[in-house]
Amino acid sequence: MSTTNRTEVVRSTSGHPRLLFPFLATFYTRGEPITYALLRVAFGLSILTHGIPKLLGLPHGSMADPMAGTTHLIGNVLGLPFAPQLAIFVALLETFGAIAIAIGFGTRLLGLVFTVQMIVICFAIGPIYPWIDRGIEYPIMLGFVSLLLAIRGGGRYSVDRRLGFER
Repeated sequence: MSTTNRTEVVRSTSGHPRLLFPFLATFYTRGEPITYALLRVAFGLSILTHGIPKLLGLPHGSMADPMAGTTHLIGNVLGLPFAPQLAIFVALLETFGAIAIAIGFGTRLLGLVFTVQMIVICFAIGPIYPWIDRGIEYPIMLGFVSLLLAIRGGGRYSVDRRLGFER
């Protein structure tokens, strides 16, 4: 007689983890690809709200000039060269990259690029925007969502899938 390791997941006869509420199995199975697509769209739209003001020169939140703020962060806080050019890249990424993520196009690559961006943002603003006080938790969460997108891809309802880049 074999014993089951307490750390193992109890599995049903089909090999899937046993559910606490088995009657919801169909709901979970059908809902997963839809909720993943909605997560991807919500992420893209959230990022888009940061890109459009930079490109159009519109105020955003407490920033009168988000492009100038981005240029300042890149050049003066991070100390990177070519700050104006990198700021334009960020604005384009946050606009067109966000739209692409929302529709599921180039999801893995853009997910990786957004993950790197969120890591840089966390290191750049972490000392001045501590936890809860000014919102460092948002780039942390967006970073993990973008990492999930990079690992998982566009999903069932994506342009990537329609083009044959996803299974």
